[in-house]
Amino acid sequence: MRSILLPVLFFVTIFKANGGERKVFVGTVDGPINPAVQEYIGDLVERGEKEKPELILILMDTPGGLDESMREIIKDIENSSVPVAVFVYPPGARAASAGAIIALSAHIAIMAPGTNIGAAHPVMMGGEKMDEEMKKKVVNDAVAFAKSLAKKHGRSEVWAERVVKESISYPAEEALKEKVIEFIARNPEECLEKLDGYKVNTVMGERILNTKGAMVVRIEMGWRERLLNTFSNPNIAYILLMIGMWGIFFELSHPGAIFPGVVGAICLILGLYSLHTLPVNFAGVALIFLGLILFFAEIKITSYGMLALGGVISILLGTIMLFKSSPPYYQFSLKVVLPLFIFTVLFFGTLAYIAISAQFQKPSVGVEALIGEEGEAVTDIEPEGKVFVHGEYWDAYSETPIKKGERVRIEDVKKFKVIVKRIAPPRDQGVGKPLI
Repeated sequence: MRSILLPVLFFVTIFKANGGERKVFVGTVDGPINPAVQEYIGDLVERGEKEKPELILILMDTPGGLDESMREIIKDIENSSVPVAVFVYPPGARAASAGAIIALSAHIAIMAPGTNIGAAHPVMMGGEKMDEEMKKKVVNDAVAFAKSLAKKHGRSEVWAERVVKESISYPAEEALKEKVIEFIARNPEECLEKLDGYKVNTVMGERILNTKGAMVVRIEMGWRERLLNTFSNPNIAYILLMIGMWGIFFELSHPGAIFPGVVGAICLILGLYSLHTLPVNFAGVALIFLGLILFFAEIKITSYGMLALGGVISILLGTIMLFKSSPPYYQFSLKVVLPLFIFTVLFFGTLAYIAISAQFQKPSVGVEALIGEEGEAVTDIEPEGKVFVHGEYWDAYSETPIKKGERVRIEDVKKFKVIVKRIAPPRDQGVGKPLI
């Protein structure tokens, strides 16, 4: 038995030495830094703590994002016992703004040829206004944060300060020269080859990477993160908001329909949640809801279109203000928003028009429907008598005498008695017209 176990143990040892149990986790960040990306990287690091891979490699291509999400991601990376490398990849990608600061916080920073890193000047989102003193405080705070990260990981503090204050951006070659990154690699495979044997300092102390021949485990966003990431799209947020408004409006104007109200409520909640994950101007949100209220009031109150017009203007201003002060990657597409806005205005405008028209429509049932109708006097009316209208005989009253057989028009109805007036004969039927 011993003669059998020794060869087995030998091959198991060789198998482990050749990377049989060694893993490298590879994640991907492709888009703005938002709560979904924050949760994704947090889960990636948490899984790394459990399974203990050799390395967590994050392939990054981002224009930047939210400061709060960026700082939470950096906390996860800084407190990871597993080395985390940020690889700006593929060629043409960038690690801008928040992405550049995240790269500074990584244990190892790598770039592919044709990529760039930088432009991390803080921008206030959502339309907030700051005086010069407050701007100075925000920038100084960002500079101190970036420099502390650069110092901790042995990177250029001068670059860290300039990337915040001056929004400079470096290509891969210049970033390597200025000690912003550790390596340049053409692809993840070359990246792992260069990292083999590299020394890294983590919260658990120094580690030497053994990435050569390690099994690569690609970890994509889960369904929850993908859903959250979808909701963090400003176009989706606006669409959900509008659908929610349509549904709630229809339910309030037609109580008991149920389905539009349920769909509207769900979409409205999802839309508000989406706005919570985005740098929006909440004055714009308030104006959009004011527009909804004005449209609903138009149906209940006769304002001859003034409330509906106010609703259109309110929604238009709210739409313009919603993401106006946000960076380009957090602004919605006119190709999506403009048709939706036009449809919304037409939708509410049509309902308002129908409501206004109904106010002026002649009643089609009841005694009020007789007003304006024409009939014939079946008796002399001096001042009371009878008329024949719509196949019915009615008691009638007239201030001027009307002869039997004359045409009459109903002017009013009081206590089931019609007030009538004689219809003058056409001018060409006048008495005494000369014959030719």
